[in-house]
Amino acid sequence: MGNADTKLHFRKAVIQLTTKTQPVEATDDAFWDQFWADTCTNVQDVFALVPAAEIRAVREESPSNLATLCYKAVERLVQGADSGCRSEKERQVLLNCTRLLTRVLPYIFEDADWRGFFWSTVPGAGRSGRLDEDADEDEARPLAESLLLAIADLLFCPEFTAQSHKKSPDSLEDIRSIDSCEYIWEAGVGFAHSPPLNYVHDLNRTELLKLLLTCLSEAMYLPPSSEKRNLNPWVAFFCSSENRHALPLFTSLLNVVCAYDPVGYGIPYNHLLFSDHREQLVEQAVQILIVTLEHEGGSAASAALQALDSSAVDEQEPAGPNNLFVNYLSRIHREEDLSFILKGLVRLMNNPLVQTYLPHSVKKIQFHQELLILFWKFCDFNKKFLFFVLKSSDVLDVLVPILFSLNDARADQSRVGLMHIGVFILLLLSGERNFGVRLNKPYALRVPMDIPVFTGTHADLLVLIFHKIVTCGNQRLQPLFDCLLTIIVNISPYLKSLSMLAANKLLHLLEAFSTPWFLFSSPQNHHLVFFLLEVFNNIIQYQFDGNCNLVYAIIRKRNVFHQLANLPSDAASVQSALQRKKKSGLSRSNSTESMDGSRPAGPAEPGTLKASLEATPGLDKITEKSQVSVDGTMVTVSQPDSPQTPAGCSAVAAAGDTESNSERDQEVFHTESEAARSRLSSVSSSAAWSANTDWVLSWKAKLPLQTIMRLLQVLVPQVEKICIDKGLTDDSEILKFLQHGTLVGLLPVPHPILIRKYQANAGTAMWFRTYMWGVIYLRNVDPPIWYDTDIRLFEIQRI
Repeated sequence: MGNADTKLHFRKAVIQLTTKTQPVEATDDAFWDQFWADTCTNVQDVFALVPAAEIRAVREESPSNLATLCYKAVERLVQGADSGCRSEKERQVLLNCTRLLTRVLPYIFEDADWRGFFWSTVPGAGRSGRLDEDADEDEARPLAESLLLAIADLLFCPEFTAQSHKKSPDSLEDIRSIDSCEYIWEAGVGFAHSPPLNYVHDLNRTELLKLLLTCLSEAMYLPPSSEKRNLNPWVAFFCSSENRHALPLFTSLLNVVCAYDPVGYGIPYNHLLFSDHREQLVEQAVQILIVTLEHEGGSAASAALQALDSSAVDEQEPAGPNNLFVNYLSRIHREEDLSFILKGLVRLMNNPLVQTYLPHSVKKIQFHQELLILFWKFCDFNKKFLFFVLKSSDVLDVLVPILFSLNDARADQSRVGLMHIGVFILLLLSGERNFGVRLNKPYALRVPMDIPVFTGTHADLLVLIFHKIVTCGNQRLQPLFDCLLTIIVNISPYLKSLSMLAANKLLHLLEAFSTPWFLFSSPQNHHLVFFLLEVFNNIIQYQFDGNCNLVYAIIRKRNVFHQLANLPSDAASVQSALQRKKKSGLSRSNSTESMDGSRPAGPAEPGTLKASLEATPGLDKITEKSQVSVDGTMVTVSQPDSPQTPAGCSAVAAAGDTESNSERDQEVFHTESEAARSRLSSVSSSAAWSANTDWVLSWKAKLPLQTIMRLLQVLVPQVEKICIDKGLTDDSEILKFLQHGTLVGLLPVPHPILIRKYQANAGTAMWFRTYMWGVIYLRNVDPPIWYDTDIRLFEIQRI
């Protein structure tokens, strides 16, 4: 596209604009048309020919000229939307205006004095054609609204971005009278007809979506704030009932993403033979979806539930959220629609795992992080989707790619955000019983991961990956340890049979976390030990029969539990332990067991950019405790001191293990202020604090060791006796003995199962907003829309 003459002509127009000190009249069409009428440039040319320094110079020295340029470009888009862009020349003008606005908008947003410009009313700027009978109101429409409505109209413009329904090429449809629901881009949710692929339409849609994403990116230029009032006005308007295309556009974006198959017909190396324009469109569509699915306040989940709950008809907001995209998403309920969405997301999430005998023969998509955010929003806004995911083994098709991503990114500092979103999704899923039950399915896939080869279940895979993250991840992941262990606690009551390898990894974690120096070096490190003891208690009390491997591992490592029970608490011992801190119990050299076929994950490549993240709120802020009652239903634990004991459990049980667990949770997890740019590791963030005898005694007394000590008391003599009597040296014989053993009537009364369910809050909403825009910033490099502008939502750092 484009040639040397048109580029030269366009460059001359830009130079004229930057050198003119006097305002150019808006009526001087000959001057303004130079920027879009005669040029045939592509978006990369526009970015190269309009340097950042010159845009800023015009903004500072000739503000009225920049204002007129924006106004005239929007006016041309509005006119094109009105007329239906019937000629090829007209379509080229529209694309040129789109590219120019995409280039200029970030420089409008970065200046606080200019930010209100698009929300001011410019005479004649609001001619959207929507309110012909009420011209005065239409004239007063802000420039931003006119621009957004024009983009929405143009996204369903026959012969430009949609397949025309007219038989004769001469009789073009009137863009104002068409029903855009008939022009949805792809079959899927609520639309059965799949239009023929047209790569020109895909390219035009991609350019318009790029401009739309740029419009919505004003949020990048505002400092982080978790206030609910801090809404993005561009998103609020675009997703409101003012946009008559909201439903077909939401459906088009969703269907294009979920119907996309990067492998195509399975022809090897097909992506090297011809370019895939649909991939660019899908990428932009995912990014638009995650940005527009922004809820106005309160828990998104509760709003979605309210929208779905038939009993909520009398509530104040029967229609659900004001954001129509959120509203539509929360109302998807047909089985075939939910299946289409889940299959599409699973296909794309599993794309990096696809292996063939021919190296690099399958196209690999790059938008994994956006997919995870989209999946997260689906689960958060639509509880029917969440339950649909959990009710079948399809949830394992989501789990495996997430674990693959976590394992792949664990040592890469530039992908800490990916680690967080993956762990958050697993925390959300682990709050539901079905997730724990599904994990018992045998793991038969052989995904290329640097973990030991094992025979076991998906639960074993999860434990192995989590162990790898803790022992071989980078330092910045330490704040995630409590989340990782909470997930294992949540699933532990349902795990029927852990493999020997996974059991050993759990014991290895306990061994590392229970070293005195580690326990005494931070005010909250002992929580990790409590979590692991809770895991063992849940499995022993509820799944003893199938877990002989774990029981045997506990017997072999019994000295760890005895050392915990006899942990010294006098001042001299505490000081002595802290002096031995030089060699970390979690250092890679001495704590990571040798693993067959393991290889360390590589660090980020030199020159890699990363976006800073907000602090993640403490575990107590993002979870609420629920107790599983006898009939299997969840009961929220309102009082933090001691959960009520369900029927069939005596008060002794509550006074035993469970009470110590709940009291332990009452202790506040250390959280740094949300304004902090990054959450420091727990060891370094507690400089003002020091361990003392009273503090050690306060939590040591609550260690839930009763069940494990009773198990050891009963089984150790039996195992020793059988070994001596039969002269056993083989583990398999001992395992056979343990497999047929029983502890019925010998253990303390089973404690109630306590599940920590994910709970949305302002802190996590802010974290997600920062992470989402950071991902979008780093992914849009061709053209680099926001590169080198004054971003304030996060910091860009070069690794």
